[in-house]
Amino acid sequence: MAKIKYIEHNGKEHLIEVPNGLTVMEGAVQNDIPGIDADCGGGMSCATCHVYVKEEWHDKLPKKEMGEEDMLDQAYEPKSNSRLSCQIIISDDLDGLSVYMPEKQV
Repeated sequence: MAKIKYIEHNGKEHLIEVPNGLTVMEGAVQNDIPGIDADCGGGMSCATCHVYVKEEWHDKLPKKEMGEEDMLDQAYEPKSNSRLSCQIIISDDLDGLSVYMPEKQV
């Protein structure tokens, strides 16, 4: 289990313990965190679970799977630290991860 900090665009923070094996997106949805819509339910086909990851975590996360970059091109204001939260699987190694939500989802 890892503690994940979800930070809304307005700065409001939510610190949630998310069980290993779930995704960052599932942790948000199961805990009613605003800002992650997850319209496709984690199928990597909508980019409504787009988040920004702090640079110090970038190399600690698994590499982007094929297609994630394409979906991020569809996201609102993608940046170099953009990820789809449905593609980040929780493990003990991610304890303390902070993700920031964009101003809006597509």
